[in-house]
Amino acid sequence: MQMQCGLVVGQPLVVVVDDDQALRNSLKFSFEVEGFEVLLYADAEQLLGDDELPDQGCLVIDFNLPGLNGLTLLARLRERGVTMPAIVMTSHPSTILRERVRAAGARMVEKPLLNNSLHDVVRAELDPPPGPPGSA
Repeated sequence: MQMQCGLVVGQPLVVVVDDDQALRNSLKFSFEVEGFEVLLYADAEQLLGDDELPDQGCLVIDFNLPGLNGLTLLARLRERGVTMPAIVMTSHPSTILRERVRAAGARMVEKPLLNNSLHDVVRAELDPPPGPPGSA
């Protein structure tokens, strides 16, 4: 397998941004068990400071980060040309927050993370939808 930026090329990548170290470590373990490569960041500034962020994968961002919130972080990443799909995690989201996440082109997953809900959404974001019949 080929290496790029310390990652194994060909494995799906999940970029997790959450200030809760226990949750970051738990997500890293659970995604790696399912065959994902995982990058962890404790806050928005740490991620924005990474000049070698891969251009493919899926962002998993906590909304309630210290400093910049998850949607502001996502907007900054989009300004920098980062186009990978994004999932915003939060507890008890309001209708307005749900609308803002949707308007940002992201998906929302509520905490606590039950069953495989987050993994299912990440897989759906990383697996392209099938093309029209006969296009393969």
